Amino acid sequence: LRDATFTLHALLDAGYAMEAGAWSGWLRRAVAGDPDDMQIMYGVLGERRLDERELDNLSGYEGSAPVRIGNGAAGQFQLDVYGEVLDMFHTEADVTGTLPVDAVDLARFCVEHVRRVWADPDDGIWEVRGPRRHFVHSKVMAWVAVDRWIGIVEQLGLHDDTGPWCELRDEIHTRVCTLGFDDRLGSFTQYEGSGTLDASCLMIPLVGFLPPEDPRVVGTVDAIQGHLLVDGFVARYRTDLPAEGGDDGVGVDGLPPGEGAFLLTTFWLVDCLVLIGRRAEAQDLYDRLAALRNDVGLLSEEYDPAAGRMLGNFPQAFSHVGLINSAFNLMGDGAARGGSLRRRARSASAGA
Repeated sequence: LRDATFTLHALLDAGYAMEAGAWSGWLRRAVAGDPDDMQIMYGVLGERRLDERELDNLSGYEGSAPVRIGNGAAGQFQLDVYGEVLDMFHTEADVTGTLPVDAVDLARFCVEHVRRVWADPDDGIWEVRGPRRHFVHSKVMAWVAVDRWIGIVEQLGLHDDTGPWCELRDEIHTRVCTLGFDDRLGSFTQYEGSGTLDASCLMIPLVGFLPPEDPRVVGTVDAIQGHLLVDGFVARYRTDLPAEGGDDGVGVDGLPPGEGAFLLTTFWLVDCLVLIGRRAEAQDLYDRLAALRNDVGLLSEEYDPAAGRMLGNFPQAFSHVGLINSAFNLMGDGAARGGSLRRRARSASAGA
């Protein structure tokens, strides 16, 4: 769902309202039911069972075994997905001036679910296979879910009382700024009290959680540039550091160390640089990213600067969405993630 909502924003910003509306309809049909049972992913026909298994008879591309089908993360609890879904409905309402009744109902069910579970630890945006934690990005997106619901109520003139939702939005905001920020690092962290960095915190200004000129935002951008860059490209987090309290040689994601730079997070850095006024730096980084495309313009999920080759899923929607949205931002007024985040920027002062 997360990848799809990112794609929807790109479609809307590029003027493909019909295609975006068709996808929104698919989402409502796939998710129909109790939001407690909402999955983070579905099959293309709306299938819910996506059991992961390894195909031992296949060696994988250039020996990159194991080869898997399905996805073991399908049953994970990823709190941020609800924020992405609410943000998508908010954008649709802003663009079209309306929402189908079933979309409003689903948005209401989702935000009520967020009210119940936002304080719980989750598996995070990166689908970690270790213990659940209070990931900062997840809490930020819980704030987004509540913030966008308030916006939907106001946009559509619904009769819901927004007072309690404003209080909840402030409560989440206070917790993130108190427990998710490390004064020593001058940066937001991967999870509460961790002292480690995560590129997902680049989303903080992009979703309007804090204004880009806030010192905590600038500090987070600087810290990520100082600690997560791999030859100028952004790693999701440090995979060479063991999980805190662990001695088994694996990181917070439950995996052995080592992966390439992540292209989407590098596009997020482009967007943040535009937002904080470092446009020339942003343009240079964007040009480097665009130059990675193959002969038909496609990008993978990751890039290995040392080997000079693409890694991971190919082609990867995340990476192309980043390419599109960053292009809009560089062409526009610097309000990030295309027109959708120009609309989002209004929320930055609400919870700050």
